[in-house]
Amino acid sequence: MNRIVALVVVVVAVLFAGASTLLVVDQRHVAVVYSHGGEHPSLVGPGLHLKLPTPLQAAMLVDTRIRTLASADAERFVTSDKSDLLVTPVLTYRVTDPLKLFSESDADQQSALDRLAGQMRAALGEAFATRALGDALSHQAELAQEARAAMAAPAKALGIEIVDLSLVRIDLPQSSAEAVYKRMSAAQEQIAGDERAQSATEVAQIKADAERQREAVLADAYSTAQAVKGEGDAKAAAIAADAFGRDPGFYQFYESLQAYRGVFKPGDVIVVDPDSEFFRFMRSPDGSGAAVTPAASASRKH
Repeated sequence: MNRIVALVVVVVAVLFAGASTLLVVDQRHVAVVYSHGGEHPSLVGPGLHLKLPTPLQAAMLVDTRIRTLASADAERFVTSDKSDLLVTPVLTYRVTDPLKLFSESDADQQSALDRLAGQMRAALGEAFATRALGDALSHQAELAQEARAAMAAPAKALGIEIVDLSLVRIDLPQSSAEAVYKRMSAAQEQIAGDERAQSATEVAQIKADAERQREAVLADAYSTAQAVKGEGDAKAAAIAADAFGRDPGFYQFYESLQAYRGVFKPGDVIVVDPDSEFFRFMRSPDGSGAAVTPAASASRKH
């Protein structure tokens, strides 16, 4: 009986030892095979591999896919104006150097992730510390990129590449939310007032410039009009003088007709002396007719 038990124990031990010599690595991982004490690490890819039994050699599987590191609770950060913020960051990363990860973490991947989380908190803390509250809230993407760039080198020292860092949520602590909102509202009102004042100044300047341009254009137009009018008057006077010199009688007749047209309007009642010199072309086409006497006027009526 004792021999049977011993035989079973030996068989189980042999099977266990044989199974521990087989290493299966799937497509999502690579494995770091190392000797007792972490010595002589070597990297193997996906597939079936042989190694020494577990007491002599062990293996650390490393996931090479893009993975996510997220905080379970919101992290507290302080801005340059001493405002507290509760931030929920999400980090995506990928292991690019499994051997370096193995050596830096002493085959404990969780310790490497803890160090990566600490680097993320430190980088975000420095980024928030350089910005005021309003700037941090309005430039979250830029702030996250600054933190990502800051932690790229220390993460690389762990054999990890930072793929992206984003801020899922930023909140104010309940205790300071109302005071911060009031301060931000007052600051925005001040900015709006400054913008309105500047706009009013610019509008007044534009109106003044437009008025000066308008006056300059009107003055130039008036000057041009006067010059054209002067030329026209001079030409008209020259034409009139030429016409008068050729036929003084016709010129006087024409001017009288123009005067009659300007004086007599339809429906007007005018009381004048018919013997006036003004009506001489009405009495005779050549303007030489004698004045009409009252007797002659009466005889004409009869």
